[in-house]
Amino acid sequence: MKRLLTIGMTTLCMACQMQQAQQDFCFDEMTYSPSETVFKLFAPRGAQCSVVLGRDTLPMTLPEGDSIWTATARGDHKGETYEFLVDGQASPGTFAKAVTVNGQKGVVADLRDTDPEGWQEDVHPWKDNWADIVVYEMHHRDFSIARRDARHPGKFLALTEPWAIDHLKELGVNAVHILPSYDFGSVDETRLDEPQYNWGYDPVNYNVPEGSYSTNPTDPLCRIREFKQMVQALHKAGIQVILDVVYNHTYDIEHSNFQRTYPDYYYRIIGHSDEQGDTVGRNGQSSMANVQYSNGSGCGNETASERPMMRRFMIESVKHWVNEYHIDGFRFDLMGCHDIETMNLIRRALDEIDPRIFVYGEGWSAGQCALPNDVLGMKANIPQMPRIAAFSDDMRDALRGPFSDDTKPGWLVDPVGEASLKESLKAGIVGMTEHPQVDYSKVNYSDKPFALEPTQMMAYVSCHDDMCLMDRLMESLPQTLREKGGMGPSRREVGEALGLLAQTAVFTSQGVPFMLAGEELLRTKLGVHNSFESPDSVNQLCWENKARYPQVFDYYKRLIALRAHHPAFRLGKTALVQKHLEFLDTDGTVVAFRLKDNAGGDVWQNIIVILNAGTEVQTVSIPEGRYTIVCRDRQIDEQGLGEVSGDRVEVAPQSALIIHG
Repeated sequence: MKRLLTIGMTTLCMACQMQQAQQDFCFDEMTYSPSETVFKLFAPRGAQCSVVLGRDTLPMTLPEGDSIWTATARGDHKGETYEFLVDGQASPGTFAKAVTVNGQKGVVADLRDTDPEGWQEDVHPWKDNWADIVVYEMHHRDFSIARRDARHPGKFLALTEPWAIDHLKELGVNAVHILPSYDFGSVDETRLDEPQYNWGYDPVNYNVPEGSYSTNPTDPLCRIREFKQMVQALHKAGIQVILDVVYNHTYDIEHSNFQRTYPDYYYRIIGHSDEQGDTVGRNGQSSMANVQYSNGSGCGNETASERPMMRRFMIESVKHWVNEYHIDGFRFDLMGCHDIETMNLIRRALDEIDPRIFVYGEGWSAGQCALPNDVLGMKANIPQMPRIAAFSDDMRDALRGPFSDDTKPGWLVDPVGEASLKESLKAGIVGMTEHPQVDYSKVNYSDKPFALEPTQMMAYVSCHDDMCLMDRLMESLPQTLREKGGMGPSRREVGEALGLLAQTAVFTSQGVPFMLAGEELLRTKLGVHNSFESPDSVNQLCWENKARYPQVFDYYKRLIALRAHHPAFRLGKTALVQKHLEFLDTDGTVVAFRLKDNAGGDVWQNIIVILNAGTEVQTVSIPEGRYTIVCRDRQIDEQGLGEVSGDRVEVAPQSALIIHG
């Protein structure tokens, strides 16, 4: 039974103050100058608030009719630590921009002291057409920890080193999606000589880089400077940096900086309305007995993005990362926990900086949220969030099988199985947009297009949060292929072939292609589905595979180059996809489509892509003509691998054929 709270004059006044705070307060909780440092904090009106600056304690005052506490320290306090005390609860505040080791205290800092040489001339490699972006998702430690020539393995600086830049440029990706890189709670920065690993989806301080990825976490400025050096090096190479942000939950509630500054305000509580949320914690404690926190994140709590100051926090946070760290885009973890209005306001705020900043997220939650799905950033609600993209689990699971069952195959392994798999793959190829040849009643998870434009769909087949592609395929292959026998292909060879076929579908689709780091190296995580805290032996990239399986890396880089060189694969607009992309009639194990009439101004008049997941050679009818073969038998050469004439072609098993004429 809901506990109802009286909404009287006091509550209404508080709501007005919240709205004013939302408009005026930009979460500059610490503003430094050589003459003074000003502290501000959003905290309950009835609380006792102060700032401990070095060895001194400064009382904070609350102006009449306001909800922002302030204190000013005269003189130059650069380098001193500080922490806020709210009814005895200590924290660096909610928006610390420099912190001590493990993020325990804030640090008075002039962030200009952290700018590397040439930082003011740093140039964003933004794309006007988001379909031009190729996203490479990486974890700092995974990418470099096992690289023998890395000078800074597992650190931000590894991505400044020539071997790293050269690999990314050779592969052809132009955006790196870095897993959470803010200060998170699961790695003890004072014990980095001991084995520790985590993906970092456990936020503590959202607006300062993680110390374990720096060369010296005890130096508050080191992590900031080295993060900027990383961004600068990638930008010089023409590579965007996309930050994975996790505003949907905190590491826990009890120790959360949100909770320690304004108890219960920032979290959703079951049976507690948003209007009632304006009174929560007014006296420094929850105003409800037996509070039950909503857990849409699956991590024990979910934040209340719809509340004015949480919304403002998120907006100011992304702006901070763009303005201070020159971030080029954001991936929102569990975007389905955030309300639609907040996501649109974030998009608007970023547009005011530069409309080319790319935003995408997971269009789902990990559990039931306290708000109804129709007001949340779910995949089905993407049409209400123009210029924000979502991952297509429709395409992903159609290709390799469902997230919920590692052994159940998708179209790649069972191409004559469920009819929905083929139709779902077709929907992914057109970017989950409206298309006359796609029957959404047969698509696995979406009964109608979720994207207004193809750039609102992230095309992918694997990411950090699941088995990697090779492991998943190996797990779902028939038992008869588990060991090599006779003259047939080995299980690994079949997995390799199907993996390349899957990525051919991804990179020739009209969505924004996304790949997991190391797939180009035939990556394995030893079959671990959820490796968020597995050791390096599970998560690290095996760089020796680049020489061991050169054909895999070569296919990836040529496939990415093919997309980059031909705008037909990057139309970016639904109307153009409808005009230029048509599916060919195929039976059984084949999906095929044509990009016609110099699509997107392409120099190739007609391009035909044929994907054959079957174990037999397939003959496919095509429009009569003379064609140049650019992809065949798991080889790609834009200059040509031969020619074919007529109205029929043969496609080798478990491979793609791409021709143009």
